[in-house]
Amino acid sequence: MTTGDSITLTGLRVRAHHGVYDFERENGQDFVIDLTVGIDLRRAAQSDDVATTIHYGELAERVAAAVASDPVDLIETVAERIAALVLAYPAARDVTVTVHKPDAPISVPFGDVAVTIVRAAFDHTVSTGAAS
Repeated sequence: MTTGDSITLTGLRVRAHHGVYDFERENGQDFVIDLTVGIDLRRAAQSDDVATTIHYGELAERVAAAVASDPVDLIETVAERIAALVLAYPAARDVTVTVHKPDAPISVPFGDVAVTIVRAAFDHTVSTGAAS
């Protein structure tokens, strides 16, 4: 969905305990997060001030904490959690989030399992029931 300016984080690796099966919850596994935030970066470029953008280091830490907390069954739920966190930043227009589960319990050989969601700031306010 993002067209124009963006901030991208790829390969953010977080150990967490999400999954449908008890052993996934008990043992945990690595999840890999990619996200692209649509944001107008002109003001930041002109001012050269980190306060006029989304600080990607702080964003990475907040995303990692959100992924590591409160185990859920589905990586779809984790992706929605991340999208809501990103869209809470006033400067974020939209976000594309991919959650990879490279060690998913699948009985056949595979390279990766992932879900990708795309959410806009407007979509987020509507889907959460928040007033716009």
